[in-house]
Amino acid sequence: MTFPQGISSQTPNLSILQNMHNEQLVKMRIQVWIPREYHQEPVLSQLMVGFGLLVNITGAKLGPETNGHGWFDLELHGKPSQIQNGLSYLRELDLKIAGKPNSDGDGWHY
Repeated sequence: MTFPQGISSQTPNLSILQNMHNEQLVKMRIQVWIPREYHQEPVLSQLMVGFGLLVNITGAKLGPETNGHGWFDLELHGKPSQIQNGLSYLRELDLKIAGKPNSDGDGWHY
């Protein structure tokens, strides 16, 4: 599966999450490419309800110009284990996930 134009294939680096204390809340920025077959599935709701994440949608592209596919820029807030489990869920669905620069402007990438 190839990424639409403008979406990189950089996979988020999870090693930083594995080294953090489980009670420490962290933020991770990702971009998720969602193919047409998942448009009726509650993918983002599952991240919140199923994994206890706070999900902030910071950008999205849906509609006819995306050939039926779409993408979301997301900020995930939660404990490292919650974020790891949420990302594992997205990978199980075979969704493309890319790391994004930190919105705080510090250049920190995952």
